[in-house]
Amino acid sequence: MLEIKRQYIMSEDNEPVSVIVDIGTFEKIEAVIEEHGLAQFIINSDDHEPLPRQEAIKYYQKLKGSV
Repeated sequence: MLEIKRQYIMSEDNEPVSVIVDIGTFEKIEAVIEEHGLAQFIINSDDHEPLPRQEAIKYYQKLKGSV
């Protein structure tokens, strides 16, 4: 499990409102989210047979670049 070192930004009422993480941790979290999204895309593709991983990555990168 990834240990996430975080700092909290607190409101005037001493309630946490935001979290600060270092860029390396953020990039790891982002990669996990993207991999999960890619896996879901492969599983839920309209085709009856999932795309091979490399083809799915290429397709995903095209989609990501068009946003």
